[in-house]
Amino acid sequence: MACGLQTNSITKLILWIFLIDLTYSADPHLEILPTQSVQRKPIGKPLILTCQPNVEQKDLITDLRWRDSNNNTILPKPSGTQPVIYTEALSREQLMLVISSLTDTMAGYYYCSASYANSEMLENKVKVETYVAITWKDAPEYQSPVAGSNYVVRCVVTANPPPTVDWLRNGDQIKLSDRFVVKHDGLLITNVQESDDGIYTCRAAVIQTGELMERNIRLDVQIKPEITSLGEEYEAIEGQEFSVICSGRGKPAPEFKWINQDQKDMSLADRFSVVGHNGQMSATRIEENDRGVYTCVARNSAGITERKMRLNVVVKPKIYEMKNITIPVSGEAVFTCKAKGRPAPLITFRRWKRTEEFRVGQQENDDRIILEQEIDEEFGESSGTLLISKVLRPDDGLYQCVARNKGDTAFEVGHIAVEYPPNFDHMKELPPTYSWEERPANLSCMAMAFPNATIEWRWNERLVREMQDKFLQIVEEGPRSDLIVTPVDRRYYSAYKCIAVNRLGREEHMMELREAQLPTPIAQAKARTVTATTIIFDIIGPPTELGMPIKAYTVQYKEERNLDWSSAINRTWTPDTPYVVEGLRPQTLYTLRFAARNDVGLGQWSPTVIQGTPSRSVPVAPRILNQFTQEEQADGELPIIASTYSDKFELIWNRPADNGDPIDFFTIRYCPGGKVNNIWNEIENMCLEKDYIPHDRSNQLLDKLSPDTYYRVEIKAHNGIGYSPNTSVYLKTARGADVIEVAENRINISSLTIVGISVAGILLFLIIIDLLCCVTLNLGIFSMLCRKPKRSPSDLDEEKFGRDEAERQPLSSNGHKKSSIVEGDGKVSLGEIIGKSSLV
Repeated sequence: MACGLQTNSITKLILWIFLIDLTYSADPHLEILPTQSVQRKPIGKPLILTCQPNVEQKDLITDLRWRDSNNNTILPKPSGTQPVIYTEALSREQLMLVISSLTDTMAGYYYCSASYANSEMLENKVKVETYVAITWKDAPEYQSPVAGSNYVVRCVVTANPPPTVDWLRNGDQIKLSDRFVVKHDGLLITNVQESDDGIYTCRAAVIQTGELMERNIRLDVQIKPEITSLGEEYEAIEGQEFSVICSGRGKPAPEFKWINQDQKDMSLADRFSVVGHNGQMSATRIEENDRGVYTCVARNSAGITERKMRLNVVVKPKIYEMKNITIPVSGEAVFTCKAKGRPAPLITFRRWKRTEEFRVGQQENDDRIILEQEIDEEFGESSGTLLISKVLRPDDGLYQCVARNKGDTAFEVGHIAVEYPPNFDHMKELPPTYSWEERPANLSCMAMAFPNATIEWRWNERLVREMQDKFLQIVEEGPRSDLIVTPVDRRYYSAYKCIAVNRLGREEHMMELREAQLPTPIAQAKARTVTATTIIFDIIGPPTELGMPIKAYTVQYKEERNLDWSSAINRTWTPDTPYVVEGLRPQTLYTLRFAARNDVGLGQWSPTVIQGTPSRSVPVAPRILNQFTQEEQADGELPIIASTYSDKFELIWNRPADNGDPIDFFTIRYCPGGKVNNIWNEIENMCLEKDYIPHDRSNQLLDKLSPDTYYRVEIKAHNGIGYSPNTSVYLKTARGADVIEVAENRINISSLTIVGISVAGILLFLIIIDLLCCVTLNLGIFSMLCRKPKRSPSDLDEEKFGRDEAERQPLSSNGHKKSSIVEGDGKVSLGEIIGKSSLV
């Protein structure tokens, strides 16, 4: 194949040498481009003529120049100027004649001359003829007639020889009629309609020169504005925003403005703004004096249209009178609220922080309450009166007056104060006051009354303030008063009378000071749970008096053989905690006694309790603390725990008693399985069992679980003696997404490297051979690229064939292509398509 390529290259070389010989065998001459001997161009257009020698040895050409018909040499363009005619050298062998704008006087012959080998003069000429081209004098490309008028689509055109003109609309010939008449200055359209919109083509032709030109004129019919949407009357609310749109149509789209009855432009008014393209007038805040007549003006190039509207302003209600009142119990309340606005507002009342309002007239749920209203539309004023007969204490409080019209709602809060005599209802359930060991006691008395009550104290029917007893001190005399009693002897533990008085009545209340006592012995302390090192007790405390609760329970315990309580160990609990005695010795008898404590001190010890601890043994069974599901279980059935994850679960348990020997590890076993005929069956070969050393936590993560699967989980504790009993539950994992294992596509990097190096070596070898052929024989690809010869159709076919073959070649010789094959189990394996290069 290499020999064939060389043969083709030699053949091409011989053909090119033959063509060169033919070319340079002709006589030397000058060639003018373009090659036509007569150049006919319109006036005002530019012209470029290029002169170049056609000789064997171009370096022997000298004195290449252009001359006009008067035999004057045309000079090059001076720097910084722009002459109408000049020459410009493209190269040593090419000289260009440039005419920037032709005129009538420039018509004639132009000569190009040069000297060849200093012995032969070469010359060639070209004739330039001019004419007046078609010129658009008055033919605007965009014209806008008004609908309903007569309009001439302007198109004034000149040329020499004179042109003929015809018209097209949207590409079709216009049929002349009464509506479409051709005039000397354009096309007359009578009674223009919007449907006359379109592209009109003014076409001019000069038969003598064959010149044809078209002028596209877009006709955009304008329509006088028309206001299509604007009401005659509008309402705006005082203090609020307002907006009105004066929508309309026209062509082009009209611009809008608003003026008031004083002919003031509203776009310049305070608080007002106008959007010109859509006719929207807006006010940021309406005032009462904004009412009046407003005119919307729509304007475009086709005309002006106006329309008026009236603006009415709604005045928001304002409450200008509402007075607080004070009424004694069983009296009659007259509660009045007055407001103004336009229209005159309606007035109602409601209790403070309630939504339901009193209705006009007598109330259904309380016939003592009547609401009356008076409305004066002429002056825009209203009043509302709330009448309450036989006033009760619950009628006391805040009331809200509500005045509303369609503009807004106004609120005002007032107070009805209900006077009532003193009472001690809030103190009837209070416990007695206690004191001990001469501690001062505070007897606090507060009377509920309006107006406020004054308070006096009596002891054994004597006024305390007159007794001059330093152990009885009064602090304040109303509405709250404190009697400080220092019980230096037992007679001060007595009843004291608090008396409250205001102008509406009098009320008495007895308060008792008692001597507080230590708690009586505990009724019962019984062991509930006993291990080798721990005892948990249930304690039944002593009866207590109201106001003197038990604050704590105390236990003393010692080994039974020890007779001295001074070495006993004390432990105290609050009443709401487990009563646990810890740190005991296994297989030992203990003597315990209990006592209760209140604010006075520790009460009497209970009779002793003798309790023994068992010998060291295996730990107590752990208790699982995870939350169980709410599903009902049959008797003896294990509880079920639901995991929120599909592949893991955190098991949590308590720290069981070790029964005298420390727990060294926990064993957890979990097996997947299910029920068959209501019998649990495990998959033994999938069971997992692990030991966990207890540090500071009692939880463990169980991982590598299967989704949507039941497991039986067992946990037991171990110490030096053995295992505790098992604690078992069922675990249900969450439903997980299907998992498809996809193998990673990997490529043997070392093999690809070897193949790449081999291909690069072959390409380098071919490039070296082609360069040698180019240098020595003037053959090969590089030689063809340097010469850039003209290609014959047969060469193109051969080259195309060679390119197609080159494109197909890598698919078979350099192919190292991966293919992915998805197997039935969802895994992906890799395959290779190996070409000939795999042998490298």
